[in-house]
Amino acid sequence: MSKIYLVGGSVRDRLLGLPVVDHDWVVVGATPDQLLALGYQQVGKDFPVFLHPTTKEEYALARTERKSGNGYTGFICDFGSNITLEQDLIRRDLTINAIAMDEQGHIVDPYNGVSDLHNKILRHVSLAFREDPLRILRIARFAARYHHLGFKIAPETLILMKEMVDAGEVLYLTPERIWKETEKALSTQHPHIYFQVLNQCGALAVLFPQLILSQNVVDALARSVELTALLTVRFAILCAQMPTKRSVELLCQKIKSPTSFLKIAVMVQQYGKVVEDIKQLTAEQIIHLLNSIDVWRNPQHLEQLIIASHAYCKQEPFLQAQYLNEAYNVANSVNVQNIIADGFVGKAIYNELQKRRIEALLNWI
Repeated sequence: MSKIYLVGGSVRDRLLGLPVVDHDWVVVGATPDQLLALGYQQVGKDFPVFLHPTTKEEYALARTERKSGNGYTGFICDFGSNITLEQDLIRRDLTINAIAMDEQGHIVDPYNGVSDLHNKILRHVSLAFREDPLRILRIARFAARYHHLGFKIAPETLILMKEMVDAGEVLYLTPERIWKETEKALSTQHPHIYFQVLNQCGALAVLFPQLILSQNVVDALARSVELTALLTVRFAILCAQMPTKRSVELLCQKIKSPTSFLKIAVMVQQYGKVVEDIKQLTAEQIIHLLNSIDVWRNPQHLEQLIIASHAYCKQEPFLQAQYLNEAYNVANSVNVQNIIADGFVGKAIYNELQKRRIEALLNWI
C-alpha cells in the first residue's frame, strides 16, 4: 500500500508561517508502472518524478542515491518500492528540508528538522551532504533568504562546506548552476549574506575569483535592496569596485551571467564613482558622461547608474541624483530638429548638437 507525503520546502515554509508557492510530494511504496496506470506523466526516463494528472504538481518516488562520480550529477539512483521515507529524507541537504507531512497533516521528522526550524539553524542532514557541491551554493542562498528570520549556519556544517571546497568539489559546478543560484540569491532581502557565506567557506575565491568582497561592497549590496528591485543593478553594485572593466568581463564570462547584467555592471564599474563627484564636473565632462552611458537611446541607464552610486554613498538625501537628472533634462531639451532646420547636415549635426548641449549646461550651471 503506497503512501503520499508532502516534503521539503513546502513543509518548511508552512511551519515557518511563510507563503507556500510549490508543493513537492514523495510517494513511498509505489512503482513507476503503478503511477503511470493512474494517469501520472513521467518527467524524464531515468528519474522517478511524475506530474499529477490534474494538478500537474510533481510527485517523486522515494529514492536513495549513491555517489558514482564527481560533482552534483555523478549519482546512481534507486527508487524501488521498498525504499522508506526515512531513507529518502536522509539524502536531502538540510534538516529543515527533511521534514515530511502525511495526508492527515501529521509531521514526520526523523532528523530533528522542526527543532532546527525553531532554533533557526541551517544544518546538514548527514555526511551525504559532501557528495553534492551544489549544496554549498544552496545553503548560502538559504542563509540569505532566511537571514531576516535569524537563521545561522551550524558550525559543523560550515566546516563541512570548507572541507568540500578544499577537496575541489566546487570545481565541478557548471557556470549555469552557479549563475542560477546567484541570481536567486540576488533577489533575496539580504543578498550580501550569500557572498559572505561563500567567502567564509572559501568558495568565493574559486567561483568568483575577480570579486573582492570588501566591507564597503557588502554594505552597498545590503543597501541596494532598499533602493531597487532590479537584479541587474544589484549585481552591478556588487561589481562596482572591481579594478578594471576587464575584470568585470572575466567574471561575467566565468559565471555566464546574461548580457544585460554584464552591460550594466561594466557601466557602473566605469562611471559609478563619477556620479559622486558630479558637481565638480564641467559641462563638457557631464556631456561626455551622458554620451558614455548611452543615455540618449537608453534613458533608464541614468537612473540605474544613480542608484548604484547611491548605494555606495551614505549621504542622505543623495543630492547628486537631483543635480544629474536636472543636467540631463537641460541637455536633452536641445532640439535636434532645430539644428537640421538651421542647415546642418551629416556629421555636422552631431557636432552642433554636442556644442549646443554644452552651451545649455553652461547657462544652467
